[in-house]
Amino acid sequence: MSIPVTDSVAEWTQALKSQNLKYLRFEFPDLHGVSRSKLIPINHVESYTRKGLNLYGGTLGLDTASLLVSESGLHQQLNFRDGVITPDLETLTPIPWLENTAKVICDPEWSFGVPIRSAPRYVLKMVLQEAADLGFDVLMGHEFEFYLLDKETRAPLFDGVHVFNTTRNQYLPIIDQLLSYLEESGIDVITHNSEYGPSQMEINYAPAIGMKAADRAFTFKNAVKEVCHRAGYLATFMAKPFTENLGCGCHVHICLLNRETGQNAFLDLNDKDGLSVTAKAFIQGILDHGPAMMPLMSPTPNCYRRYLPPSFVSSYSGWGIEDRSAMVRVKATYDECTHIEMRAASSISNPYLSAAATIAAGLLGIKQKRELQPPIQGQGLQENLNHQKLPQTLEEALDAITADADMQEMLGDELVRIFCAVKRSELARFYRHVTDWEKNEYMEIY
Repeated sequence: MSIPVTDSVAEWTQALKSQNLKYLRFEFPDLHGVSRSKLIPINHVESYTRKGLNLYGGTLGLDTASLLVSESGLHQQLNFRDGVITPDLETLTPIPWLENTAKVICDPEWSFGVPIRSAPRYVLKMVLQEAADLGFDVLMGHEFEFYLLDKETRAPLFDGVHVFNTTRNQYLPIIDQLLSYLEESGIDVITHNSEYGPSQMEINYAPAIGMKAADRAFTFKNAVKEVCHRAGYLATFMAKPFTENLGCGCHVHICLLNRETGQNAFLDLNDKDGLSVTAKAFIQGILDHGPAMMPLMSPTPNCYRRYLPPSFVSSYSGWGIEDRSAMVRVKATYDECTHIEMRAASSISNPYLSAAATIAAGLLGIKQKRELQPPIQGQGLQENLNHQKLPQTLEEALDAITADADMQEMLGDELVRIFCAVKRSELARFYRHVTDWEKNEYMEIY
């Protein structure tokens, strides 16, 4: 939307009214990357923009079922207090499937100007500032896979020939409508295709610098879910929704730009692979801290089923040139497009935290001047004793991040403490649940 950000909140809100907006959604990403929001009639937008909008301060201490996790320290310990969410005016975008409605992405605060430091957007902001202090801007984009399913049966909408199949690409009118709505929402769609799984989709969009990239990913995921829901379908980014079909991954594409020149800091044409010392150290940082990254990239027990066959997902901290079997696939194009593709994240992951974890680990590699280990040479999907194995369960991943002092310092102790408390609470519920598989397997034979 073409609303200028001015020093005057009154002028900004008047500009919203002049475009016939009736409602503005104040929206923010929770710990899981899910959108939480309140809808504000346009006449009340100015006052809430100035002072913040009241919202329960412990929202970041809710698990995926919205249950209060007391171990987070955000609930009874603080008398169940309110906080506020304050809008970032530069994130204003239309919601084209709703009449006369737009949205802004907000930051949760304890009071106006006092941030909640465990908020994913705040954590990424601090990591991006660390990159800036080292002389870099971060150009990045998230690449998501998702399943489009029947809303009632939760079954795929088609079977048969899948990836890139033209008939499957635009199998239903909702896909065309979704693409149109995404572009009207400011998502610069660059490609769309069906994926390997039955009615699995991938819609890619252009990268952006810094926070705009993560905001775009957040907007994309929630737009896909909301548009499909309103049309009578279920879009799911669940990591492994079906036992026999491929899971849904999130590939985080990143390169660093020199803040002074704007040039790609990963490119060095004097290197045989076209990679700079900076790029190699950044990659090694990811490999070093891969275990600690895992809970932020694969935050549910289900995510770890995605690493089992059939899969294009490596269980090892390895890298390779154009190697889809590696955790870090290097797109060595010998030009300004040179970048890395970090392939270990699941689609369910919070885009702010998957980005923060990847950048934080890479920056640690740069600060510690790490030398890059040998490539994995296509062996990332096989038993490989020469490379560090990534955690195979969420429990192992949570143990890894709490044991990595460097990553905790980069991401903030508060985020790590609250994230681990919420996830361990979810795990306790997971283990208490008796599954259909257990009943079918054991009830009669024993």
